Amino acid sequence: MIIKKFQGKTEEEATGLAKKELGPAVVIMNVRTVKSKGIFAIFKKPVVEVTAALEDEPERTSYKPILPAATVRQAAARAYDEAAAGKEDIKKESGNDKSSQETPGRSDAVESLEEKLESLHLLIEKQMQKESGEVDFDTDSDEQVSFFKLIYNTLIDNEVDEKYANEIIDELDKIRKKGSGIDLFLANIYQKMILQFGQPASITPSDEGAKLVFFIGPTGVGKTTTIAKIASRLNVDEKKKVALLTTDTYRIAAAEQLRTYANILDAPFRVIYTEDEIKTALEDFKAFDYILVDTAGHSHHNEAQKNSMKEFLHCVDGIIEKEVYLVVSATTKYRDLLSIADAYTEMTDYKLIFTKLDETTTLGNLFNLRKHTGAQMSYITCGQNVPDDIEQFSPQNTVKQLLGGR
Repeated sequence: MIIKKFQGKTEEEATGLAKKELGPAVVIMNVRTVKSKGIFAIFKKPVVEVTAALEDEPERTSYKPILPAATVRQAAARAYDEAAAGKEDIKKESGNDKSSQETPGRSDAVESLEEKLESLHLLIEKQMQKESGEVDFDTDSDEQVSFFKLIYNTLIDNEVDEKYANEIIDELDKIRKKGSGIDLFLANIYQKMILQFGQPASITPSDEGAKLVFFIGPTGVGKTTTIAKIASRLNVDEKKKVALLTTDTYRIAAAEQLRTYANILDAPFRVIYTEDEIKTALEDFKAFDYILVDTAGHSHHNEAQKNSMKEFLHCVDGIIEKEVYLVVSATTKYRDLLSIADAYTEMTDYKLIFTKLDETTTLGNLFNLRKHTGAQMSYITCGQNVPDDIEQFSPQNTVKQLLGGR
């Protein structure tokens, strides 16, 4: 894993430098504003510093621990709450830290994560002391195994798929050695999981002309409300011209709901029945910035409906720049999510939007589906309020929760 810091006048400039050196697959781990130091600092403008990381493809082994996690989730929750309110600058102790010297940039990464992880470190040590006596990571590698099992079961409790939890533990096992402390393991888990989530993607403007955006997914996941939230953000916050279309001719209520939102935004609205009609709409709204399309939800087992949807999604290829977003609910059973995702993968490439995060206490499905599909994460929604209850997916916040935070 490569971890480096880049500075620029803006976040975009610093991120651009990171992508230029490390490639487009780079993940931004942290962003902060850095003030100049020294006697002339008052005359210099602050710069934006991003910490970027690039993960190598891991080798996989078959380590599979099983042990009840006891109260580690509660301990982790308290720890992250305390860490969030902690100090901004925590200096690492100097000295011969062999583990940080082995990988360039690792000490910088651990330093940036120390604020978030140090309280969790202490509380997990206390929990392990209660279960197995005094902890000494410098001399007793069995305690490292116990720590691995606690982390493993915390992930399982959060409904991370067993095979992905095993992969994470496999990665820890590779750096396991005498003298490795909890901070190194926690930093490694945190970094690895953020990298595996990847950099989130949001709707971006077209290089030229309008951008066509399809929203696909099963019924009942909140597609129409999600489209209204995104349209409101684009129209009100970004001052973009947005047109709304729907191909959902099965549910009159869905079309009327979207029409109501269009009226509120003073945006054009149209019901689309055929491929020719969508092409006509593209011509009529070519001066707009975005054309958002709500599609009919259907059973992913119905081959006829799947073929019809596929033809609709591809009838505009070569005519306009487009993006496709698969909208799924975080409350859906994992096995059903896999079936849904696989069915839509046969139709097109897509990015992921998760809805109804306010209706679940576990976020393992987000990690599972990201790993299963390889599709970029995009937005999450946490309620019915338009346009407030939507935000861009945060790998950092999600990983904290998967490791036991609230």
